[in-house]
Amino acid sequence: MAIYPAEHILVIATRQIGDVLLTTPLLRTLRKAYPTAKIDMLVFQGKAGIIEGNPDINKVITIAERPGWCEHWHLFKKITRRYDVAVITLTGDKPALYGFLAAPKRIAVVPPLSWKSKWKHWLATASTVLDDVNTHTVIQNLRLADLLGIPRCYQVVLPENTGVSARLSAKLPFNWLQTPYVVLHLMPMWRYKCWTLRGWGALAHYLHALGLEVVLTGSQAPAEQLYIQQAMQMMPRAVVNMAGRLNFAEVAALIRRSQAYVGPDTAVTHLAAATGVPTVAIFGPTNPVKWGPWPAHYARDANPYRRVGTQFIGNVALVQGEGDCVPCHLEGCERHRYSRSECLDKLTVEQVQYALEYLCNQNIYLMIANHR
Repeated sequence: MAIYPAEHILVIATRQIGDVLLTTPLLRTLRKAYPTAKIDMLVFQGKAGIIEGNPDINKVITIAERPGWCEHWHLFKKITRRYDVAVITLTGDKPALYGFLAAPKRIAVVPPLSWKSKWKHWLATASTVLDDVNTHTVIQNLRLADLLGIPRCYQVVLPENTGVSARLSAKLPFNWLQTPYVVLHLMPMWRYKCWTLRGWGALAHYLHALGLEVVLTGSQAPAEQLYIQQAMQMMPRAVVNMAGRLNFAEVAALIRRSQAYVGPDTAVTHLAAATGVPTVAIFGPTNPVKWGPWPAHYARDANPYRRVGTQFIGNVALVQGEGDCVPCHLEGCERHRYSRSECLDKLTVEQVQYALEYLCNQNIYLMIANHR
């Protein structure tokens, strides 16, 4: 039985898209423990698409990433003392204050105790200290469930909406329900997590030579669109570019029917891992212990990944760039988000191909044979 009875719960996850997706095991945990409760979620504007159609959420509330006083005032009117329990998945100042306003009981992730963070510890009814190095984000979030005294659920829940199959059939230039294809997601949010254009081009040629359709996903961001256009100049002409044309529910459905997915350290790679398809995640500076994509059906209170090395866990191959400094936990070799990362620049297409073949029972041709 839950330690804190509740009819109205607010989950606060005001971070980026991947972070929001990785709160869904906690949401599923809450829904199972509080089946009749109203569970709302507070996220940044523009990030709610990753939880579209999530059956564990009653309402999504949004706030700008840098809200003004007027925006804050409207938020305060929506949440102040409207909830029995606030579940705070972040250590920032604003999430702590939002939780304080929202509910008399606050279950929070807090920073290590110091004179600067003492007030956050004081505001929390119960808390768990953030481990930003040695604990995976899914497990960190589920420690909040432990504080509530409820059993954990480890499932990452995919976004859904109606009519996805028909929309994909209308948008794709091939019969995606019968044709074998692989999905590639080329560009993460920040340059320092990027693999090379040369690598993507070679991988696309390799897949095309096997008789597989190659589909690219991505956002509408101008920088990403430019990067994809540059990559396509090195790829077979038959590659299908769907970047900027799909919402997250459509991307999830597309990946779920694919033979495999390859992508960098980004939200769509977390999405792909959750579908259960063979997923190759290309990692460089980022710590995989903390941020590796959570494999489908993985349900253990133990980090899926080690800090160093290419690893195969369930349906995921985490391919890590090599170097004595890997993972450095920094923003590339030049220490900013638009920096290059030497570990990723040196990662070869052969390493990525091997991981893909290994995931597909040591032989990628089996993927084609299974669909003939």
